[in-house]
Amino acid sequence: MCLGIPGRIVEIRDDGGFPMGVVDFGGVKREVCLAYLAGEVGVGDYAIVHVGFAISKVDEEEAKRTFEVLREMSQLEELEWMQEVAEKSLNPPPPEAS
Repeated sequence: MCLGIPGRIVEIRDDGGFPMGVVDFGGVKREVCLAYLAGEVGVGDYAIVHVGFAISKVDEEEAKRTFEVLREMSQLEELEWMQEVAEKSLNPPPPEAS
């Protein structure tokens, strides 16, 4: 089964000619290749990520709907890890003061 998970892009940079970034999945941040979406996404946008690659841009509402589905799927024993990610993404902590 292939599973793409939405996350919010929090950093974008060029890494040796490849667009790379950091994506926040409800508090879990991961390095992601943004090459497939180069020029289409910016910091604050949401993208579907599969095996370390951002494969499509989605709006915030679609990301929330996806997290709701993931939360429902997490009722299955083998997918329990999804519940924590879905919960944190739907209820993020307040931003830190600068």
